[in-house]
Amino acid sequence: MPTTSAVKQALDTRALIADTRAALNDAQQQLRDAYERTGSAVRLLHGRARLVDRTLRDIWRKMAMPDEIAMVAVGGYGRGELFPASDVDLLFLVPEGCDATHHPRLEPLIGVLWDIGLDIGHSVRTIAECLETAEQDITIQTTLIEARYLCGNRKLFDEFDRTYHASLDPVAFLKAKQLEQAERHSRFNDTPYSLEPNCKEHPGGLRDLQIILWIALAAHLGRNWRDLAQTVLVTRDESRQLMRAESFLRHLRIRLHHVANRREDRLSFEFQEALAKSFGIEPTETKRASEVLMQRYYRNAKLVTQLNALVLQNINASLAPSRSGPPIIIDEHFQTVRDLLDIRRDELFEEEPLTILEAFLLMARRPELHGMTARTLRSLWHARRGCGRALRRHPRAPELFLQLFAVHRGLILTLRRMNQYGILGQYLPAFGRIVGQMQHDLFHVYTVDQHILQVIRNLQRFSVPEFAHEYPFCTRLITGFDRPWLIYVAALFHDIAKGRGGDHSRLGMADARRFCRQHAIEGEDEDLIVFLVEQHLTMSQVAQKQDLADPQIIRDFAALVATERRLTALYLLTIADIRGTSPKVWNTWKGKLLEDLFRATAQLLRGDLPPQMAGVPERQDEARRLLRLRGMRPDIEAPLWEHLDTGYFLRHDADEIAWHTRTLYYRPDSPEPVVRARINPTRDGVQVMVYLADQPDLFARICGFFARRGMSIADAKVHTTRHNYALDSFMLLVAGETGAYRDITGLIEHDLAECLTMQQPLEAPPSVRLSRQVKHFPIDPEVEIRQDDRGNQYIMSIAAADRPGLLYAVARILSRYEVVIHSAKISTLGERVEDTFLISGAKLGKMVALVHLEQDLLAALQV
Repeated sequence: MPTTSAVKQALDTRALIADTRAALNDAQQQLRDAYERTGSAVRLLHGRARLVDRTLRDIWRKMAMPDEIAMVAVGGYGRGELFPASDVDLLFLVPEGCDATHHPRLEPLIGVLWDIGLDIGHSVRTIAECLETAEQDITIQTTLIEARYLCGNRKLFDEFDRTYHASLDPVAFLKAKQLEQAERHSRFNDTPYSLEPNCKEHPGGLRDLQIILWIALAAHLGRNWRDLAQTVLVTRDESRQLMRAESFLRHLRIRLHHVANRREDRLSFEFQEALAKSFGIEPTETKRASEVLMQRYYRNAKLVTQLNALVLQNINASLAPSRSGPPIIIDEHFQTVRDLLDIRRDELFEEEPLTILEAFLLMARRPELHGMTARTLRSLWHARRGCGRALRRHPRAPELFLQLFAVHRGLILTLRRMNQYGILGQYLPAFGRIVGQMQHDLFHVYTVDQHILQVIRNLQRFSVPEFAHEYPFCTRLITGFDRPWLIYVAALFHDIAKGRGGDHSRLGMADARRFCRQHAIEGEDEDLIVFLVEQHLTMSQVAQKQDLADPQIIRDFAALVATERRLTALYLLTIADIRGTSPKVWNTWKGKLLEDLFRATAQLLRGDLPPQMAGVPERQDEARRLLRLRGMRPDIEAPLWEHLDTGYFLRHDADEIAWHTRTLYYRPDSPEPVVRARINPTRDGVQVMVYLADQPDLFARICGFFARRGMSIADAKVHTTRHNYALDSFMLLVAGETGAYRDITGLIEHDLAECLTMQQPLEAPPSVRLSRQVKHFPIDPEVEIRQDDRGNQYIMSIAAADRPGLLYAVARILSRYEVVIHSAKISTLGERVEDTFLISGAKLGKMVALVHLEQDLLAALQV
């Protein structure tokens, strides 16, 4: 049974926790209110640190902690800064020969600190243990570098502080932190341009600024930006830029903690709109408020990465100067120092702006150059803002800029460097406006500027022999293409007008034409670039949304491109563009559609007859030839083909016709459903054929079967024979490798046949969990139903946020309105779908019924 004193102590502890927790919460709310009034990030960060200081000291005193232990603030808390929901890192420093087991009151102390609402991270170490662990772990070494005394054994702390700083090797610390930063950046793919960046850890985040101050502290160069400005390592202008960038990130992280009401450093979709509102950002005509905020963030992150590289290179040159021979002279302006490009006089870029382009051209042409010296970077940094107009007006600038595009391997690295240092946006102001611009359209995962550079990278990769195995057909085409740099220029402008409102293809076309005239690109070359910019979306739309079995579609597209050279350039740009949008957008089925369209159009432009334009006799003859190759006797196809009309033969190629015939020739009146599946003979994916006496809701039932098993329908052809049998074909995409496709063919054949035999009532569409991107950036669904050019059938186009079972939901509604689906083209763009259906039905000709159908479809597509 507890003693009276133990009970009293427990009651006292509870009262201490309750009183302290209430006082701490009140004080933190006052700090938040003061921040909202004054907007002072420094006041909040330092104020919370001082508040926690007072609280810890008070609890330490009231719990009568042992005098021989020192309580020390480390990490960000040691620096005297605490964000609203940041954890509180503590070191309990104990004398040699004494550990936590000798002081059982440490454990209750930690429990009290948690109970009052502080997120505590702590360690208990002697001085020797601190030195040992710091030597082994650069993270612990960094945490201890800003250690600050709180209470307890002051003499012990002073001994630790003196011993620890004496043990620091600034050069070794610098090298270790640079390696740690490189590893951290690699975890985030070495880019700050993530859809949901971590404002602390991502490249361009707070860590990239803190690492500079940690190294400066270890090298006794100063504790803050003003101290560094007193050295030659950072100029006053750079110091101001560093403080401005840090201030933005501080405000962002403070507001993120407030919005999330917890410790949160990731700018996730669910917080971006609320964050923008907290900054007072309003949406524009062309951008959400969150997009405006994220553009500010990306531009700030870009600034931070620039300054991080510049300052660390300066510090590195100061602390660890490299021993090297005399510089190697390149020309009157440049030289090389340790495989780095160096200017021969500090004022070069400001006095002769054209040399900026010359510098990047040298970097592109000399792969042995790994970068620029510290003074070259600094000179470039200071010249970047005033160089744009002078560069654009210099008569030699157009020639030098175009020479960059003729460099075989160094183009993309050079353009990325020019963008990183702000030069590309200065030379091309239209490009500067889209730097850091994110679009929450559910399929782009890069900012516009990064997407453009990614597209150029993809195009250039086609021409590199080492990567020829990736897209051999594209490699063959671009290798035989005269002046492929014209396609690179078109790629530079294809999305440059994003965010202006209106048709970005048309607006970008005007920018491209202006560029061509300023850079003496004339005649067919100018026309090609302008054509590619204007039509860069067309080939994808035709391939994915229109019926490539229709000869008129091929004729119209051939008339648009007009020449095989234009066709080749548009094909290459289209593939590079789709692949540069998001890793999730590209798949081999889209590749097949685009290649089919390319080959058919190329044949037509050469005067040959593509397979799509073959008549029924030609397709039947080719199918018969394929059947004979399989050893099947003549006329074996007759019993089945007498039930198939002209529409079937025009909408299926010879290989499909032969496959269907081999499967069905001996059972054209099969009483049981026939389901066959095979791996697509030309690309990944599974082709499924369904044959049975027609039944109500058949298409919807099949879609429901695939939806419940997580299979995506990429293409569907629906046909009814003369004797009222359904002969439907589907192209499926399933997550996984080719092996996964082989595993599911048998499952599909058995389970789908069983499902169709049972003819159970249609189930309700499955409830699904939306992706966070769709949830926080929904798109308004669109439905359009119009008669086709012949007036016999209707074309239905839908656009909506993608989700499992979407096609099934659409099919159920169409079935309810007695609408017959003849074909379906399913185009998935990240989290967005744009599907096109060829349909017919008596109710489509009645205005009232058509309106009700569209309303029901919109309701089903709404998320």
